Amino acid sequence: MTLKAALMRVFSRPWYLALAAGTAAVVFAFSVLLPNISLVAKVATDSGIPLSQKVRVVGSLFGSIGTNFTAVSATYTFAIALLLGVNLSLFTFYLRDNRAPHSAAKSASWSVGGLASGLFGIGCAACGTFVLSTLLGVAGAVAVLTHLPFGGAEFGFLGVGLLLYSSFALGKKIAHSTRTCET
Repeated sequence: MTLKAALMRVFSRPWYLALAAGTAAVVFAFSVLLPNISLVAKVATDSGIPLSQKVRVVGSLFGSIGTNFTAVSATYTFAIALLLGVNLSLFTFYLRDNRAPHSAAKSASWSVGGLASGLFGIGCAACGTFVLSTLLGVAGAVAVLTHLPFGGAEFGFLGVGLLLYSSFALGKKIAHSTRTCET
């Protein structure tokens, strides 16, 4: 079985397609809303704001992907969300198909590495990498980012690369799998 056939085998099942899409949506929402988390929390907890207004305010923050993110950071943010959804579906399928969680541990570590690296790359054009500046403090993050050739976008690129590798490795394992899972 080829890699393409393995992907078709997994994503022809609605549950795995829904898992990938749902995971991608949650990760994308988290990535876009993270730089504005204090505003989201304030709006969500304010009892004087009607629910429809809360939804409208939080929904309007998704427009920041086009204004606060560079084209490159918006692209790798979307790619990380999509790849993480695909990766989680492949990983779940592989675990169910083979009933051997220990055999997928290496692929899981690549997935976690890709997610962690991608999280460090989340940020907008104005504030740089949000998570990195939170961990290091603004001054420390600025000092680190000035020494990087792409200003922190390296973390996003690394995240995409690790998730691609993990998805490819899982796809190959599924392609060479002998069992057929009907769940």
